[in-house]
Amino acid sequence: MENIRYTAAGPHRGPGRRALLAGGTGLLGLLVVGAAATTTVPRPGAAGSVPAGPAGALRLGFFANLTHAPALVGTAKGFFAAQLEGSGTQLATSVFGAGPAAVEALNAGAIDAAYLGPNPAIAAFAASGGQGVRVLAGAAAGGAQLVVRASLANAAALRGTTLATPQLGGTQDVALRTWLATQGLETDLAGGDVGITPTANAQTLELFRAGKIDGAWLPEPWASRLVLEAGAKVLVDEAELWDGADTGAPGLFPTTVLAVSPDFATRHPDTVDALLQGHLAALDWINTARETDVLATLNARIAETAGAALAPAVIKRALGKLSFTADPLAGAYPRLLGNAVAAGLAEPASLDGLIDSTHLARARAATSTGTEAGA
Repeated sequence: MENIRYTAAGPHRGPGRRALLAGGTGLLGLLVVGAAATTTVPRPGAAGSVPAGPAGALRLGFFANLTHAPALVGTAKGFFAAQLEGSGTQLATSVFGAGPAAVEALNAGAIDAAYLGPNPAIAAFAASGGQGVRVLAGAAAGGAQLVVRASLANAAALRGTTLATPQLGGTQDVALRTWLATQGLETDLAGGDVGITPTANAQTLELFRAGKIDGAWLPEPWASRLVLEAGAKVLVDEAELWDGADTGAPGLFPTTVLAVSPDFATRHPDTVDALLQGHLAALDWINTARETDVLATLNARIAETAGAALAPAVIKRALGKLSFTADPLAGAYPRLLGNAVAAGLAEPASLDGLIDSTHLARARAATSTGTEAGA
């Protein structure tokens, strides 16, 4: 397996890890612009070649982040390789720092599939006229919070502060801007009542510790890191903003999805089905294995791909905020796009065809156990 790293210039606490047996970034509408990150793995069936049957290689992108746990587990435990290698398909992996680089790689043909936030997937789909990406399945839900200094008691206290999000126009950035608007606080790209600065998650932690920002809307495990390692408090748990009307269960909202290049899926449907079977196996293991085994496996893979393991208390708290499900939670997408449009970060677009559930249905049927993730 080849690993290539990329960076970018990933009591009611929600349904919980085991409640569902089965997670952002990039300026909406502009994600496909810019230099593409590339891998050294040749593109299967490139230009002029239309191979039949399984692909010789599948290049999979993901983040070294807990919200991409199915990818971390699927590679660590060999679930993807077990499904792909039976048909002669080699698995190669690429580790990205944020959604834009992964989307650019998909559009450039440098990777074939990727774990992404829902907003980058929406952006890529809209910007390409529906040709750039297809969402195959959900991966993670929940796990995002606005964490701030302990002295900030409410929304009104945020006026004049500076907050961070992982990426302009990304999933958490749009969520923050949307919530601030509901509180009567205006934001724009030049400032507004609350300054919002797109910042890499690791840098956000250091800036918060140094007193240079006042808080951030973050995915896990970064929200937990600010709380447990830097003394932040939770002002808003995004799960409380989703009542279930869009997604079918209170507290659920998509955080990470598994997406594929439509061209690759058309040329190699059997390979995509095998990828989904590995994805389902990873989700099932996350949701049914002993918690200590899940924590240890994820932390070891994070240490391998990100360079450092998480503190046990951080990973335990973070996983308690996340659910892992193959359900893409399709009802959330119009709301996500509408919020981005209202924030001035996207144009209205049709989402018809963004989610392709046919591969997931076939993968579920192939497992035939009745206990696979999302069944």
